[in-house]
Amino acid sequence: MSGVAGLIALAAIAATISAGTIALRLRFADRGLDQPGYRSLHERPTPHGGGLGIVAATLLCGAWAGAAPVWLIPVLVLAAVSWADDWLDLPFWLRLGVHLASAAAVVFFHGPGSPLFVALQVIVIAWSINAYNFMDGADGLAGSMSAVGFTAYAIGFAQAAQPALAGLCIAVAAASASFLLFNWHPARIFMGDVGAIPSGFLAGGLGWYGYDIGAWPLWFAPLVFAPFLFDATVTLLRRAGRGERVWHAHREHYYQRMVRGGFAHGAMCLRWLLVMLAGASLAVVMLLFLDAGGWAGAAAWSAVLVVLGHRIDRQWNRHMETEPAK
Repeated sequence: MSGVAGLIALAAIAATISAGTIALRLRFADRGLDQPGYRSLHERPTPHGGGLGIVAATLLCGAWAGAAPVWLIPVLVLAAVSWADDWLDLPFWLRLGVHLASAAAVVFFHGPGSPLFVALQVIVIAWSINAYNFMDGADGLAGSMSAVGFTAYAIGFAQAAQPALAGLCIAVAAASASFLLFNWHPARIFMGDVGAIPSGFLAGGLGWYGYDIGAWPLWFAPLVFAPFLFDATVTLLRRAGRGERVWHAHREHYYQRMVRGGFAHGAMCLRWLLVMLAGASLAVVMLLFLDAGGWAGAAAWSAVLVVLGHRIDRQWNRHMETEPAK
């Protein structure tokens, strides 16, 4: 699968597979419901498992594009374990073990270096898996990040003459965009772990691999997914600093604070989408035309995210000051 026309055709097929799979899942919408609760943002029971459409399109279109089994097999394994977790609530240690094993398989298959570097690579990919899952808590948010982020990856791999990986990424992006038709607020279905976990694996794994083979510089992948990584990392560090169990569900992410602090759900997600588009576009433009200024651009964008995070914190603090009086 090569050329712009081929990628467009692959994207159309992936979007169709995703939509068809999700529509089939919705025929059983009365089963597998996420119930509203204190730690959630939704207000009515909503079926999970929409990520099945993304996984199905990724596996089928990725295989057709010629993606290596080292990418497709972990996606299948992670999706199977995550599907079971969506229904059975598997123990944290079991899920983390599968995440680490999947990350290690990718790193070892592609010939790692020193043990310290191997451990760092595995941790980074495993963190990407869990960061994606942490951020899948609002209508349209994770789907938007996948559609934007993997499109940027597809462009990066295409310019590096990696058509199979470009095809895999455009399939994920198109399948995620199709999923958004069902997931934009008010969502008819949630992605669930079955979609978020494999997407996080591909975001982290392909981001590392693209750097490893010289498809893009080290700053590119973190810049593409910067909003997700910033929110997830800062929130985890805050909770860890307070001695909380960081793997437990909560409502302290920036996007959750925005909704709880007064933003309409759709307005919050639209703002996030615009930030994602801006960061990913900056990454692609610098990759294609301004590679020498990549680190400066990444630092500048990081500063912008810090400022945006600070503004959300200030709004949240004002909200907490006035809430008891309501």
